[in-house]
Amino acid sequence: MDKLTNNLFDQKVVMSMDEATCHIEPPAYFTRLATRLEPTADIVKKTLKSRDRVVHLLYLKSVVDMMQLQEIVVKPFYEMSAEQNFAEYIQSLPYETKMPTGDEEVLIEITKGNVFVMINKQITLLELKLVAANAVQEAIMEPTIHGPQLGLSESIETNINLMRQRYHKPSLIIEPMQLEDASNRDIALIYDGERVKPQLLKIIRKRILTLEVELVQGSSDLQYYMNNKKYSLFPTSLLTERPDRILHNMAVGKVIILVDGSPHAIIAPTTFFDFILSMEDAYYSFWVVSLIRFLRYAGLFTCIMLPSIYVGVTSYTPEVLRTELALTVAASRIGVPYPSFIEVFFMLIFIELLTEASMRLPNSISATATTVGGLILGTAAVEAALTSNIMVIVVSLVAISTFVIPISEMNYAVRVCRFLLLLYTTAFGLAGMVLGMLGLLLYLVNKDSFSEPYLRMFWKNRQEELKADDS
Repeated sequence: MDKLTNNLFDQKVVMSMDEATCHIEPPAYFTRLATRLEPTADIVKKTLKSRDRVVHLLYLKSVVDMMQLQEIVVKPFYEMSAEQNFAEYIQSLPYETKMPTGDEEVLIEITKGNVFVMINKQITLLELKLVAANAVQEAIMEPTIHGPQLGLSESIETNINLMRQRYHKPSLIIEPMQLEDASNRDIALIYDGERVKPQLLKIIRKRILTLEVELVQGSSDLQYYMNNKKYSLFPTSLLTERPDRILHNMAVGKVIILVDGSPHAIIAPTTFFDFILSMEDAYYSFWVVSLIRFLRYAGLFTCIMLPSIYVGVTSYTPEVLRTELALTVAASRIGVPYPSFIEVFFMLIFIELLTEASMRLPNSISATATTVGGLILGTAAVEAALTSNIMVIVVSLVAISTFVIPISEMNYAVRVCRFLLLLYTTAFGLAGMVLGMLGLLLYLVNKDSFSEPYLRMFWKNRQEELKADDS
């Protein structure tokens, strides 16, 4: 009877100890962090208990990989016998993130997918984030026939892995940073430490750290804010999605900026001639590349100057043309009720509308809709004597030449310059066109990209050039 009573007493003591363990209050620091996150619905506060061992976990289930959490933290906790062994195990994991100092920084790390682990007074952050957009995407902005066909990913870790797989040098440096905006996005500066200029790194770091913006949603936003001039027409950095272009620029001493959540990288600094370069040029012979680049520059000058030349010649100085050609142009404009500059503005705006429509429509119908719309409206405009046949040829050639430029950012700048040059020509004739081109050239000569000349002809990592830069 006494033995039975003692057993019942022991069972009651064990039950009381278990109940006390179930109601263990978490530490004040843990409670304070959890209170800051409690308004959200995906917060998880979990306490792991095994005999006299207690571990507190705090994380957001929407950004944490539950399978990793189960295999790396929960399962080993119940398989290990001593508390000290589990604490040492957590400290030895390669997933550990550097512990910030303030509460706000710790909460930011938790929102990024880190698990807050507290064992007695030992605090650890484990990076067990769930990455849903780590697939490498197809290159859409810069398609090529030869060379890599896949671009970057929306995961910054995946993009860094792509760089490491293709650039096997110990001088490759990954410098992590964090934006001080509402998103607190992770960014990374990637460069070759043996080739990059220290002054360039200093300028880029300063511009990133001094940004005063509410929200940066991707590389395009960061590129705009880093431009440092609100009304700058020409881009001073290049946005790309191709790993081969990134490696090509990194090898000559430029800096690559990756933004977490964006499938594009920023290349800084850049020159005007970088925007005319296609990565496919590296796969052809010298003569083929020379011909292709000549066509690109010819297309560049055509799309900028051809409308202005048409207006200047037809309205101001038709005598510069051969007599037969001047009579042909004059005959084509018979019945057009307004001057040539209004005709050119009308047709250029019409082409810009078709271009924007082709970009905004779904891929399945954009080509058909814009082609049919252009043919029907162009033919109808000529038959209604709203424009001439030669004007349709001029505008079509301008539209084709515009898309010879490989990089879309320079494409937009050239389209704006075309209208500005047309205004000069409308006011002052061919002399105005020459004056406008001279002003554009002076603007580009005085422009710089992160303290590098914007019209720098060559960017080679030669010793002579480096000595000249340092002197």
